[in-house]
Amino acid sequence: MTPRTTPSSGSEAESTAAQPVEKTSVAKRATTRAAEAAEAVKKGTAKKATAKAAGQKKTAAKKAAGKKAEAKKAEVRKPAAKKATAKKAVAKKAVTKKATARTTAAKGTAAKSTPAKAAAPKKAAKKIPAQKAAQKKIPAQKAVPKPAEPVEVAVSPALDAVDRDRLLTGTHHAPHSVLGAHPVPGGVAFRAFRPFALSVTVVVGNLRAELHDDGEGFFSGLLPLREVPAGYRLLVAYEGSVQDTEDAYRFLPALGELDLHLIGEGRHEELWRALGAEPMTHQGVTGTRFTVWAPNARGVSLAGTFNFWDGTGYPMRSLGGTGVWELFVPGIGEGELYKFEITRPDGSKTLRADPMARRTEAPPNTSSIVYASEHEWGDAAWLERRGSVPVHEAPFSVYEVHLASWRPGLTYRQLAEQLPAYVKDLGFTHVELMPVAEHPFGGSWGYQVTGFYAPTARLGTPDDFKYLVDALHRAGIGVLMDWVPAHFPRDDWALAEFDGRPLYEHEDPLRSAHPDWGTLEFDFGRREVRNFLVANALYWCEEFHIDGLRVDAVASMLYLDYSREPGQWVPNEHGGRENLDAVAFLQEMNATVYRRVPGVVTIAEESTAWDGVTRPTHVSGPGGFGGLGFGLKWNMGWMHDSLEYMAKEPVYRRYHHNEMTFSMVYAYSENYVLPISHDEVVHGKRSLVSKMPGDWWQQRADHRAYLGFMWAHPGKQLLFMGQEFAQGAEWSEAHGPDWWLLDPAYGAEPDHRGVRDLIRDLNTVYRHTPALWQRDTDPSGFQWVVGDAADDNVFAFLRYDAEGVPLLAVSNMSPVVRDEYRLGVPDDVPAWHEAVNTDAAKYGGGDVTNPDPIKPEPQPWHGRPASIRLTLPPLATVWLRPA
Repeated sequence: MTPRTTPSSGSEAESTAAQPVEKTSVAKRATTRAAEAAEAVKKGTAKKATAKAAGQKKTAAKKAAGKKAEAKKAEVRKPAAKKATAKKAVAKKAVTKKATARTTAAKGTAAKSTPAKAAAPKKAAKKIPAQKAAQKKIPAQKAVPKPAEPVEVAVSPALDAVDRDRLLTGTHHAPHSVLGAHPVPGGVAFRAFRPFALSVTVVVGNLRAELHDDGEGFFSGLLPLREVPAGYRLLVAYEGSVQDTEDAYRFLPALGELDLHLIGEGRHEELWRALGAEPMTHQGVTGTRFTVWAPNARGVSLAGTFNFWDGTGYPMRSLGGTGVWELFVPGIGEGELYKFEITRPDGSKTLRADPMARRTEAPPNTSSIVYASEHEWGDAAWLERRGSVPVHEAPFSVYEVHLASWRPGLTYRQLAEQLPAYVKDLGFTHVELMPVAEHPFGGSWGYQVTGFYAPTARLGTPDDFKYLVDALHRAGIGVLMDWVPAHFPRDDWALAEFDGRPLYEHEDPLRSAHPDWGTLEFDFGRREVRNFLVANALYWCEEFHIDGLRVDAVASMLYLDYSREPGQWVPNEHGGRENLDAVAFLQEMNATVYRRVPGVVTIAEESTAWDGVTRPTHVSGPGGFGGLGFGLKWNMGWMHDSLEYMAKEPVYRRYHHNEMTFSMVYAYSENYVLPISHDEVVHGKRSLVSKMPGDWWQQRADHRAYLGFMWAHPGKQLLFMGQEFAQGAEWSEAHGPDWWLLDPAYGAEPDHRGVRDLIRDLNTVYRHTPALWQRDTDPSGFQWVVGDAADDNVFAFLRYDAEGVPLLAVSNMSPVVRDEYRLGVPDDVPAWHEAVNTDAAKYGGGDVTNPDPIKPEPQPWHGRPASIRLTLPPLATVWLRPA
């Protein structure tokens, strides 16, 4: 136990110190004799429970009249010495003296603990000897016996052996039913379980009663109270300190019936408000409610900095059949570290981080932290306008960032001072953050998540991360986040066999083990697991104002045979290989996110030809499945094909011409993003510029030409950090981008700065040219001018906006200048001018340009009524707009 000393208020301390010595000692002596009273009951010699019982229930009128001498002795001797009855009366007198003067005279007489001359309430002073009392009643010879009233026999407040054993072994499902304060015959039983405590004292108003030490950390006492007090405190003494606290076991459940119902149904869309650690005021007391879903556990306890990480004395209660365990701990607030100590079905114990923790320790530490947000958002204007235009009809160019290595060593708040300005200067509309959810191994780049509800603590607190998102929004930049619902690592302090059995993972080992990454796959067929993930998607969007979720590894979720050999997987109920549970989960997640958070986009990283990834969930496709409901999908086919083409020496590209044109065969089957992501610039794949053949000049020229082709191609764009300035080395999370390449002192700095300047201009023209984004998903927004000029390595096409205004994009992927290259164009454009030329000198090119407006000639070409003649620079892309 970690003693957490909370000093009493000054007024309470003073009132306690002011009590007479005799009264304090008597109260203490009477309290510690509760066990004697209980023992007396067992022997059949139980004493009178109250003064009223002594005066009215057991004293017959005849006996009172015939024993005057004994009555006189009773008047002067110490009240009820060595009797548990008098002990209770003393305790009750202390309460009565403060609360009310209406206590019966009989009780007051029996309860007197000081000599008759001592100060006492007037009503108590007016009491008369038993002889006089008898005389006022019926004379002895005429007394008519009254019917006997039931005798209230006091019971021992100590716990029985069964409850003690269950609490000690961490297998008690209802600790609140035996710990705390409970009405029993004879008064109110107080019980506390505080291992390592020296003593426990109950404080009720001015009454202080030290509980009996029952051994093994158990304390109990019986106080003669009529009912359980509305509030009381415990003084728990440890060696060297005293903890003054509310009793955690006097509180009703802090989780409502509706929450439990929704959790049981797997439909709690704000699950983070029901499970985890929630600072709150409950029954007028501040503290933290801890809740966790662990249906297979035999018991759950709370361990943390507040109890020396020994959960024995903090058992949680099970709430019905939902598998949820709960404990409200008063006095515990933000910043406390905690975990759940779970007793598995086999009786062994495991210490687990909170699956719903909103804040964690920085790795390699693994504790969860109680968290309450204080951030005040300033992005209302951004949120109001972000959904005004559907994402697939709006400009959307994305800068992908690994926050921990973008500028190594920067915190969230320091990044907020640099990243928005950098991204805004380059003209990107969005940033995509590689997974920021907490993960133990930095080398996973965040794709093996253990804290699904907590931003990684490596860079700061959750409020610090909110500050970064807020800063990006105020700069006009949307924030996408990689989200990983496909799998999780096997760390024994996290989700794997969380409560001793498969819980978040599938119970079938063939379904649970991911064959590629050594991780575990979620059981998408279990409603509570789906709820955990759907609510998590909402959590990032609602609590952190995330504008979009890029869902990782969707293909691995959709197929039962993903990376599995025959015999390693079992077909679905229809005999197919589709994971129907995963399909249902993705549909539910997308439908829920779009319903609750308008303006947010979900993006699938799906590498197969699954039909209907971006189709609405209620529209069935040829395969009989409804759409998955994503807003966008990464075009992995375009990425692989185009990079394969660009990696070829130009002399061989004519034989691979279709690799650059094939994407248009299926370009409108989904709403696509064209990604050059982190996956393409690591693990020996080389950086983007290093994929290009030839010398340094040719590599940079190819790099620029490819970016120009990519930005003009139907679909949205995504570029990973470092590629915007042609970094030659592969990315490494250990050191991040090679920013030194942009140092003016470096000799080749202009080469790299030129590529970055090109990115800025591509984004600027792109954002101001609706033809490049407005009809991305409409086939009428694209027309080939020439797509079969393989021998020339030339690609030319037109893009149209909603008003029919065109943009002409021409790429020459050969290293030769092509003068007077004729291209067919519409006859309704009077002149064209260059908007972008990737060979311009300012970008590091050879400056082969078309500086003057180009007027069409009435000569038909490429099936069009007019044509223009261009000078095509080598290894370059040119954009032309109507003049």
